Amino acid sequence: MIDVLIADDQALVRGGFRALVESEDDMRVVAEAASGDDAVRLTLEHLPEVVLMDIRMPGLDGLEATRRIVAEPRAAGVHVVVVTTFELDEYVTEAIRAGASGFLVKDTEPAELVRAVRVAAGGDALLSPTVTRRLLARVAAATRTVAPVAGLAELTPREREVLVEVAGGYANDEIAARLYLSESTVKTHVSRVLMKLGARDRAQLVVLAYEAGLVRPGWAG
Repeated sequence: MIDVLIADDQALVRGGFRALVESEDDMRVVAEAASGDDAVRLTLEHLPEVVLMDIRMPGLDGLEATRRIVAEPRAAGVHVVVVTTFELDEYVTEAIRAGASGFLVKDTEPAELVRAVRVAAGGDALLSPTVTRRLLARVAAATRTVAPVAGLAELTPREREVLVEVAGGYANDEIAARLYLSESTVKTHVSRVLMKLGARDRAQLVVLAYEAGLVRPGWAG
């Protein structure tokens, strides 16, 4: 069973998300929060697999709430999905930096929201190749120089290759085809890269790869 917490200051939005989540046999909503403060408190109380987090809320906003949740060691298994009004909300990049596993658009199709919850619960990032490249462009605007990334020197040449593919937004099966590897081998490499770089998930790998200078704006993969 996938436990979900919904954080949004609009009761109508929370109700709609709850109805969608609870229509699935393998999901349930364990709590609802109308503010960032409540989101943090209830997340640490229930430790759900997935938090659907609105950005603009009274008091503590969704970005700071995400940072506080991610900073808690006991919430290591919690995956925050930021819910935005527009696909390229100006806060998306900051949300990924804060530790969010990805983002959804509020008017997303019901089936897509359900899929997103499952993807996040499984530890994958909700970033398509197209959106990832646009995300990288936003990171570029904020990153003037290449920064040292702890653990990068520990990666093998193949792990670096896989990291670049992950930074392109490609899924494991796509990476396997592009690098002529088995999917299980790719999964092993991704797990090792995550561990060596101390990243929570693939979304953070995108930002780390860019900051390390492994990918550049306009990279086509």
